[in-house]
Amino acid sequence: MIAVIGDIHGCYYSLMELIEKIKAKYPDIKIYSVGDLIDRGNFSYEVIEFIKSSDIVFTPGNHDYMFYYFVNFPESDMGSSWLYNGYENTVASYQNHFDMIASHLEFILKAPLYLNLIDCFISHAGISSHYKSVFPAKFKDDLSLIEDYLTKDIIERHGILWTRSDLLNIGKLQVVGHTRHEEVFYNKRSDALYIDTSVYTGNKLSAVIVDDNKLVDIFSVSTSNKDIN
Repeated sequence: MIAVIGDIHGCYYSLMELIEKIKAKYPDIKIYSVGDLIDRGNFSYEVIEFIKSSDIVFTPGNHDYMFYYFVNFPESDMGSSWLYNGYENTVASYQNHFDMIASHLEFILKAPLYLNLIDCFISHAGISSHYKSVFPAKFKDDLSLIEDYLTKDIIERHGILWTRSDLLNIGKLQVVGHTRHEEVFYNKRSDALYIDTSVYTGNKLSAVIVDDNKLVDIFSVSTSNKDIN
């Protein structure tokens, strides 16, 4: 049994409240995140510092990678697109911490693109139905067969950081963020659980408890005004 937190987007105080709720009911549970730690909310630096110092494992989101690419490859498509996706608050959060940017970017780059766990498959945006005709025929028997395909397509719109298309049923529960919903949403056909509940727009931050590829519990907290005002 594990907990998985949706897109955080610099909403540090909402994150602290959500984790407190999770641990009050499941004190020893392992916690994961689907990424998009940064941008739009006010505390991107604080969120990464917390994730880095905690026992939370995350899969990076497209916003996390745009940050990395902008600093290291600013003329790339992914790097330049950061300027149109809520970067301002991230830059402001590092105003007194510019010396930490390099280590934070290294932390992002080292994070796994996906986590194939006993309880579920975690990634930021999920595995697109695009791959139905691309993956080896028996990939469901050995999901390690898909790694090279996903890594190669990291900047593609159908890739695991970006896709908003229908997800492929991979034979186990996918827990993903990226595509926003007002509430945690389960798609039965693709066996996919969407947990980005748009914290940065003032809705809420959510997490799910899953066990053996089944949804067990849902936690949500309303967005803290400190995070977005």
